[in-house]
Amino acid sequence: MKKIALLAACAALIATPVLVTSALADTAQELSIGQNHAGMAATAADLKTTQMHLHHAVNCLVGPAGAGFDAAAGNPCGKAGNGAIPDSTDAAQKAKLEAAVNDATPGLTTTDLATAQAAAKTTADAIGAAK
Repeated sequence: MKKIALLAACAALIATPVLVTSALADTAQELSIGQNHAGMAATAADLKTTQMHLHHAVNCLVGPAGAGFDAAAGNPCGKAGNGAIPDSTDAAQKAKLEAAVNDATPGLTTTDLATAQAAAKTTADAIGAAK
């Protein structure tokens, strides 16, 4: 009976989503992953792929609790922290990253591949400038 209770407790811990504490957050990794995905979006061959990677970049920046986060798009930064913006302790960096999210927004809503790719390129550059 004790083994069953122990196994149940372990299963509950594994199944419980855990937010990464800011002490364990890796903002540099979130920024690198976000910039890489924005770069992939800028060179993707079709609109669907461009917007998917661009949304990955946004998700890395804003984190699961942030405005614009889309869980359905996927979060390649899920194990790195809670998003580069909430994890950053530098006000100037946060402002630059918020501007990068604003740069990405037109690319997420357009039906034009060139517009989406341009937004992705601008976003990648903005993330790089914020590092």
